[in-house]
Parts: sequence; structure tokens; C-alpha cells
Amino acid sequence: MLLAVDVGNTQTHLGVYKGPELVEHWRFATARHATADQLAIELAALLRLRGASFEDVEATIVSSVVPTLAQEYEQLIGRYLRGAGVLLGPGLSTGMAIRIDNPLELGPDRLANAVAAYERCGGACIAVDFGTAINYDVVSSAGDYLGGVISPGIEISLEALSQRAARLPRVDLEPPRTAIGKGTRHAIQSGVVFGYAGSVDGIVRRLREELGEEATTIATGGFAHAIVPCCEEVDETDDLLTLEGLRLIWERNRD
Repeated sequence: MLLAVDVGNTQTHLGVYKGPELVEHWRFATARHATADQLAIELAALLRLRGASFEDVEATIVSSVVPTLAQEYEQLIGRYLRGAGVLLGPGLSTGMAIRIDNPLELGPDRLANAVAAYERCGGACIAVDFGTAINYDVVSSAGDYLGGVISPGIEISLEALSQRAARLPRVDLEPPRTAIGKGTRHAIQSGVVFGYAGSVDGIVRRLREELGEEATTIATGGFAHAIVPCCEEVDETDDLLTLEGLRLIWERNRD
């Protein structure tokens, strides 16, 4: 089986594939200072939930936006997984031309999203990832990665609001009943949810105009569930988009 690991700044998402089928996936908080041995303990415990072990893992592909953890996962692969694994980065074939000024700047998670979105749509597309930052990645109808947009994420905004405004509480992110808030918490929820939904719609419209062709927009990431229902320009939501991109890239490098 294939183990796909997406290490984000806030959360880590793991998936286990048998062929093209995702048989299980888990999320846990990213611990930036975890060692390879600590990560191996967590991974072994998760695999046991499926009645599996390290011996059942035939290959591993890791995308990490945390450099220190990329090194630790590399050690984990070498020590516990018989070296059968790769980190997504330069040297791997993705089947997608990267048309930006410096391809080395492109985050591996963003590349995986772009690959999965294009494979799914078969044409021009935009992947919107609601993570620590909100990433927008644009792919042309020819399958070229054209670039994107990065904006501050929702959790960052909520934390800044509660830290910098002494009388404003930290609130749970839930879709508000109405735009007009009847209390402080309701007003914050309205501002965040409808504010970000409007921002997403505005950015997607601009990207489609610059692209000059119809582009399917797919959302993913931990906060997509709260914002996307209030968006008008997002066509689909796929919580597993990044993992699927990792699987596709692995398949393209098997030989």
C-alpha cells in the first residue's frame, strides 16, 4: 500500500491507498519539533487502527511545507520504511509544466493540488486550499501551472483579532444565521465567514478574467466547510485533493 503524507503548518493529513483507492485517512496537529522516532510512533499507532503495520507500507510520498519535518520524515522513511519513499520536490516528474518565474518557490502542497485538480477537471481549473494561508493555484486548459495567489488564512485572522482587540473573544467558526450580528460573537462570525467568502469570490473572478477561459474551481482544506457554502464562485469541494495529487505524482514516478 501507498502512504501519502501532507505536512502543513497547522495540520498533517495522512492517507493510505491500495491502488487508486483511498482506504483510510487521518488528520492530526503538526508538531514542528517532532523527531523521526516520535513521528514513527504516531504513524504506527494509526496503522494499527487498520490492522496494518510498517511492513504493509510498500511506498511513501511526503509533501512538507515545514523544512525541519521534511528532514525528519526522510529519516523515518529510511529507518522504518525500508527507504521506499520520496519527498515531493525538484527531480520528481509531475506531468505538469510550471510557468512561474522560479519553480523552486512553489510549495509542494500547492503543486499536488494543481495536479489533482487538473486530473479531475481535464481542463482549466483553480484549486483553493483553506489552510494556514489560503492558496489559489491556477492551471490552464493545456495543463500548465500558471501561478496563483496567497492570502492570510482564517485562523490567523481570528487569532490576530482576539489578541489585538482586548474585548473581542475567540469564536468558533460556524456559518452565521444572518449577516447582521445580534451579538459580538455573531458579528465576528459574520465578518469572518461572509468576509472571506466575498474575498474568495472576488479573487476567483479576477483569476478567471485573467485566464480568459472557463475554469472549474475546487476547494479543499480544513476551513473549506465553513466558507464554501457562502461562496458563489466555488464549484466543488474535495477534502482529499492534496492526498490525491500526491498519489498521482507517485504513480507518475514509479518507473
